[in-house]
Amino acid sequence: SILCKYFANSRLMIFSINNCIILCTRRDLPMSIEIRAEKAVEIANEAGIFALGFFQRVGSLEIEDKGPQDFVSEADKAVETFVRAEISKHFPQDGIVGEEHAPLASQSGYTWVIDPIDGTTNFINAIPAWTVVIALVKDGITEAGVIYDPIHREMFSAVRGAGAILNQNPLICDANTSLTRGTIGTGFSNRVSTKGIQKLLNIIFDRGGMYHRNASGALSLAYVAAGRLLGYVEEHMNAWDCLAGQLIVNESGGRVEIQDADEMITHGGRVVVGSSGVFDQLKAMADEAFEG
Repeated sequence: SILCKYFANSRLMIFSINNCIILCTRRDLPMSIEIRAEKAVEIANEAGIFALGFFQRVGSLEIEDKGPQDFVSEADKAVETFVRAEISKHFPQDGIVGEEHAPLASQSGYTWVIDPIDGTTNFINAIPAWTVVIALVKDGITEAGVIYDPIHREMFSAVRGAGAILNQNPLICDANTSLTRGTIGTGFSNRVSTKGIQKLLNIIFDRGGMYHRNASGALSLAYVAAGRLLGYVEEHMNAWDCLAGQLIVNESGGRVEIQDADEMITHGGRVVVGSSGVFDQLKAMADEAFEG
């Protein structure tokens, strides 16, 4: 068995592997990043509790249509307002980009990228598969990411160069995988044609694979890091849906198609992540499905 403990105010990690204690040194993280990363976990936890209150009375929520298969509820707006207020209280010079409200420019160089409820369609239909997502970006690089599933009390988090954890346990993305012995997560955005996802599914089947869609891209990315899914492919994702998950996968030992985080904030883009055992195949499948 493997257990891991991060010490918030030190550079040390302690691993216990089969009762043998191993002391490791973390990347020399700037304190400004460590403080923000710890606060991101706290805020995600509080936001998750807040969101649960809405979920428990989901039948009475006000819901608006933003487009086909794209919704926003009063819960999304309220939870994002809460997260923004907490960030601004502790880091008033930081920028904020969220799904539901106007962006706030950064004066510190740090930008928080948030999705108050990723999986709104699930949320408004009382399906327990949704998350609170927070990423921290500086100079085009995601420095910290949090994906919190309050239904199952699972907190996926990572700091660049310091590994990824699920609650207090290290996340390790198993490299010993194959397309025929697991499931590939997929998603669809109404910002692109349906042709790409239709072609991708056919390719997955032709390669002997199987697909999974849970309508929360962030949760699927977290599941890749945890080894529950082989990988995840989507033609277009917004930054608030994917930046945190991409970092968590990368820090768990998985592989990620790298993009500039600032470009993703501005335009969104394709996302391909996976275990090292299947990543190259997934990228080739995405190239074939989404060509042109």
